[in-house]
Amino acid sequence: MEDVTAASPRRVSARLGAIAESATLAVDAKAKALKAAGRPVIGFGAGEPDFPTPQYIVDAAVAAAADPANHRYSPAAGLPVLREAIAAKTLRDSGYEVSPSQVLVTNGGKQAVFQAFASIVDPGDEVLLPAPYWTTYPEAIRLAGGEPVEVFAGAEADYLVTVDQLEAARTERTKALLFCSPSNPTGAVYSREQTAEIGRWALEHGIWVITDEIYEHLLYDDARFTPIVREVPELADTTIVLNGVAKTYAMTGWRVGWMIGPADVIKAATNFQSHLTSNVANVSQRAAVAALTGDLAAVEEMRTAFDRRRRRMLELLSAIDGVVCPVPKGAFYAYPSVEGVLGRTIRGTTPTTSAELAALILDEAEVAVVPGEAFGPSGFLRLSYALGDDDLVEGVTRIADLLAEAR
Repeated sequence: MEDVTAASPRRVSARLGAIAESATLAVDAKAKALKAAGRPVIGFGAGEPDFPTPQYIVDAAVAAAADPANHRYSPAAGLPVLREAIAAKTLRDSGYEVSPSQVLVTNGGKQAVFQAFASIVDPGDEVLLPAPYWTTYPEAIRLAGGEPVEVFAGAEADYLVTVDQLEAARTERTKALLFCSPSNPTGAVYSREQTAEIGRWALEHGIWVITDEIYEHLLYDDARFTPIVREVPELADTTIVLNGVAKTYAMTGWRVGWMIGPADVIKAATNFQSHLTSNVANVSQRAAVAALTGDLAAVEEMRTAFDRRRRRMLELLSAIDGVVCPVPKGAFYAYPSVEGVLGRTIRGTTPTTSAELAALILDEAEVAVVPGEAFGPSGFLRLSYALGDDDLVEGVTRIADLLAEAR
């Protein structure tokens, strides 16, 4: 048979062929597949509230589905009533004014992330990326033609990078900084003083800020949400704010996010979206209007449950020999360092990376966690506590029992 491999054209473009699969979704899919096959797997992989969407939001969507006005195309930038609601919500929650014309409604937060980078990054531009980072950020930067520059802060620093670290990584090619607080994957939250210092540094050096604020309402202990534009108002002309309803209102499946930024950037991103996806589904947009214009009582109920689970998970993880877990102050993730476990033998296997340890935990304890390699350096695990209390305790206990065998 003739070997045509060398002469065959590339079947998949280099651009898409270089993209890594979302590690968090991959772990979640594997856990669900194993459960469907009858194995008692407990999954800590998905960053998804386990609560149903509040009923008043669902009711608004049902009513919207029956309205013929929602059966047609609508403006690519989003329904005017939703853009107005996002502007009002920004004033309410973040303390500064934006015009509805500065808002673009997107198909979930991920589309907002990609379009933000695509709007300002040119080939060869560098984007400073504090690590650990959400797994999608570096892929979106590369798809936009940019180069992610990781700036790592470990467990001893509570996963919070400093201005000195950012300055050391800055070059003449630095175009933007990704800022995420509260953080996925670590749950770290920058203080008001830290946020302001980073904002002033970015302003001084003409660096764009892309700030992901999707976990703004999920805060614990003494942590407070600090919008970087509120602290450094002069940044408004070089900042893109990313947000959505997914995490706050348990609406991950509804796919409504948004980006807020300078008018010229939002116009360019809207033109792009008009060719890419057109408008977000109108029924989902109407549901988002109900979410943003309603009160936050249901959100507080979920936050209270997350806080209870957070404290229990932290207690259980901190009791494991070789595991160090900084206190997460936001979102719904714990990000323990497992460097003290690596290199030790467990049931005949000696994992030397967190990826190998995560595979061992899935095989031997039937618990799915996401390894640190998905978010930056090896040596860490991400566990979401957005799951039921009983499963949380059972899952972490299985991990603890397994790691107790380490020699």
